Amino acid sequence: MQYVYLAGICFSLLGMVVLDKKYQLALWYDARRTLATLAIGVAVFIVWDVLGIALGIFFSGHSRYMSGIYLGPEFPVEELLFLIFLCYFTLVMYRLGEIKWLRT
Repeated sequence: MQYVYLAGICFSLLGMVVLDKKYQLALWYDARRTLATLAIGVAVFIVWDVLGIALGIFFSGHSRYMSGIYLGPEFPVEELLFLIFLCYFTLVMYRLGEIKWLRT
């Protein structure tokens, strides 16, 4: 049960990659811009999290479903993968919406 949350995030991320590849929405549409956008978005959220942790606002919360691997104090590896998923999901949904709006 220790890696259930990590596995869930990885499974969701893989699902987004498959949808992106099938419809060529982000990474397979323009890989360079997609990776740059993801890097900037994830970096902003990492800074946000680090500041929240430093101010005592954010806590990782210990659960038997989490891996227990921490990249820093109160910053589990699941958080980093979730931030990547969140930014990638947002980018894919934006591109999907953009394509749908251009068709109407």
